[in-house]
Amino acid sequence: MANTPQSEKRARQSEARYAVNKARRSRIRTYLRKVEEAIASGNADAAKAALLAVQPELARGVTKGVLHKNTASRKMSRLASRVKALGTASA
Repeated sequence: MANTPQSEKRARQSEARYAVNKARRSRIRTYLRKVEEAIASGNADAAKAALLAVQPELARGVTKGVLHKNTASRKMSRLASRVKALGTASA
């Protein structure tokens, strides 16, 4: 329980940041899910489009402190390799 004005303000700020970060994380996960669904459907064009859409979202998550840099890099790399494999398999 916050007792001082400073700790009360920090608690308010913490709640606000939590809400913003939660929304950002949810948005990133939605974009990731779209790529996963496109890969699962076997649609290479949709998967490429979804991959291009998710990359800036992951990068933004890093700059905003929602994701660690290596986590975003790993996710991008793995998705890109899966999309690339999907494209070569259908061609």
